[in-house]
Amino acid sequence: MTATSGATRVKDVCRQVRSKVAGPFWVTIDLMFDTQENYDQYAESPALSAEAIGAIYRIDPAAISLYPVPQLRVLKISYPRRSPQGGVEERDLHSGQQYAYLLDHPLD
Repeated sequence: MTATSGATRVKDVCRQVRSKVAGPFWVTIDLMFDTQENYDQYAESPALSAEAIGAIYRIDPAAISLYPVPQLRVLKISYPRRSPQGGVEERDLHSGQQYAYLLDHPLD
């Protein structure tokens, strides 16, 4: 998905976005919002719903878990890997590059 001109994107409202391995079968992405106002506006928006994340990563939305952490202004997103960590089809052993798909994702 590409951002439309003028749309607010994930990278516009998060001070850091990272992804990491969450065991051999899961990936976790952390969206760390830069302000409380941005967290309140976007953390539970339809643009960051399980359905939206599923469409981006081609994962069944029912398998995606969202964990809002309001005290830290963080939204954690966890989803199952396509193949186990270190498997033959693995392209990102530590899942450190998976966040990039969200950076330009429009939120409006």
